[in-house]
Amino acid sequence: MPPAAPASAASPASAASDRGASMRRLWVLMATVFVDMMGAMIVLPLLPFYAIRLGAGKSWVVGMLISAFLVTQLATSPLWGRLSDRYGRRPMILAGLVLSAAAYVPFGLARSLWLLFFSRLVQGAGSGTTGVVQAYVSDSIEPEERAKALGWVTAAASAGVAIGPTIGSFAFSYFGRSAPGYFAAGLCVVNYLFASRWLPESRPHDEAGAAAAPRRSLRHAIWDILRHPTSPVGSLIWVYSIGMMAFFSMNGVLALYLGQVYGVTEKTIGWFYTYVGVISLVMRALLLGPAVRRFGEVRAMRLGALSLALGMAGAPLPAWLDAPPAVRIGCMALAVLLVPVGTALLFPSTTALVSRRSPRGEIGQVMGVQQAFGGVARVLGPLWSTAAFGVNAGIPFWMASAFMVGGGLLTLRLESEDRSARPSSAPAIAVEASAPEPDQALAAPALAAPPDLAAADLAGTAAKAAEAE
Repeated sequence: MPPAAPASAASPASAASDRGASMRRLWVLMATVFVDMMGAMIVLPLLPFYAIRLGAGKSWVVGMLISAFLVTQLATSPLWGRLSDRYGRRPMILAGLVLSAAAYVPFGLARSLWLLFFSRLVQGAGSGTTGVVQAYVSDSIEPEERAKALGWVTAAASAGVAIGPTIGSFAFSYFGRSAPGYFAAGLCVVNYLFASRWLPESRPHDEAGAAAAPRRSLRHAIWDILRHPTSPVGSLIWVYSIGMMAFFSMNGVLALYLGQVYGVTEKTIGWFYTYVGVISLVMRALLLGPAVRRFGEVRAMRLGALSLALGMAGAPLPAWLDAPPAVRIGCMALAVLLVPVGTALLFPSTTALVSRRSPRGEIGQVMGVQQAFGGVARVLGPLWSTAAFGVNAGIPFWMASAFMVGGGLLTLRLESEDRSARPSSAPAIAVEASAPEPDQALAAPALAAPPDLAAADLAGTAAKAAEAE
C-alpha cells in the first residue's frame, strides 16, 4: 500500500489560494478607500470659502466648522469598532459610505452656515469607520504581509487626497458652487454599489458573531486608557493623541496662513493639496515599509515626531525672507515637505503597536477607542490654534511643534519598554501602516483646509496668488 501523501503536500496550494483571496479583498478595499477619499477631498478645500460667503467672518468660526466633523467622528468611532467586532467589518464600511453620500448633498445645497455644520456632522459620523478599515486589513492579511498591504491602502488614500482637490476646484470653476458637493455624493453612491458587490466580509461567520463580541464594555475600554495612561496600549494611544493635537493645531490654521501671506484662493488651493498628496503617496507606497523594517515601529515613531516638529516650526520662517513671493512659497513648500514624511512614520507605527498589543477579539473596539482619543485632540487643536492665529500668525505653528516635541519624548520611554518587554505571546496582529485617518484631508498629510479670507477681497487675493506663482 503506497504511503499516504503528507498532510503538508496540499498546504502550499491552499495557502496560495488563501493569499490570492486576501489580495483580491485588499484591492477592492483599496479602490473603495481611494474613491471615498477622493470624494471627501473634492469638498474639503472649498469648505472655509463657502463659510466665508455665508457670513463666517472670523477664523474661529472656521475652526468650529472643522471641529464639527471631529465631534461626531469622536462620538461614533468606538461604536463603529464595537459593532464591527460583533456583526462584521463589511456592513459597517458600507454604512459609512451611505452616510458620506448623505452628507455631501446638503453641502451642495448649503445656503446657510447651519446647513454646512449639518453636512460636516454627518460626514464625521460616516468617517468614524477608520478603525473598521484598519481591522479589516488585520483580518484579511497575514502578519508578515500587513506592513506592505496597509502601506498600499494608505497610498490609495493618499492618491485620493492628491486628485480630489483638483477635481473640486475644476467643478467649482466650471459648474458652480453646488457642483462639488453633488459630484462627491455621486462618487459615494457609485462607491457603495461597487463595494456592496465586490467587497466581501473579512471575518468568518462564526467569528463575526457572538464569539467575537468584545470582552469589555466600551465604557470600560475607554476608562482603562484614562486610568492607566502608562499601560502598553494606553501609552501608545496617548502618543497618538498628542501627535494628533499638534498636527491638527497646525492644520487648522495653515490655510489661513496661506491666504493671508500668499493670497491663496479656492481656485488655487487644490494645487497645494495635490503637492502634499503626491508626497504622501510616494512616502507611504515606497518608503514606509522599508523604514519600518529597518528601524522598527518605535524608532519610526521617533523619526516621525522629529520630522513633524521640524516641519511645523519651519513652515512660517520663509515669510521673513527678503525674496520674491515665488521663492518664499518654494521655501515654505520645502519645510512643509517634512510634515507628510512625519505623519507617514508616526501614525502608522503607533497604530501598528496598538494593534499588536490589543486582544484579538477587541481589535475593532480598541482601534475605535484610539480614534476617539485622537478625535478629542482633533477637536481641540483647530479651536485653540485658530484663536491663537488672531494674536500672531506664527504662534500656532511653534506651539504645535512644541507639542510634537513632547510626544517625541514619550516615544523614548516606549522604546525602552519595547526592547525589554516585548511579549513573545502577543497576538500576531502587527499592523505596520495605518489606514487613512479620519477626514484624510486633515488627518492625512494634507497641507490644510483653505484659508479664511474674511479680511481680504477674493479678487485681490487671486491677483496676489498669480504673483506668487
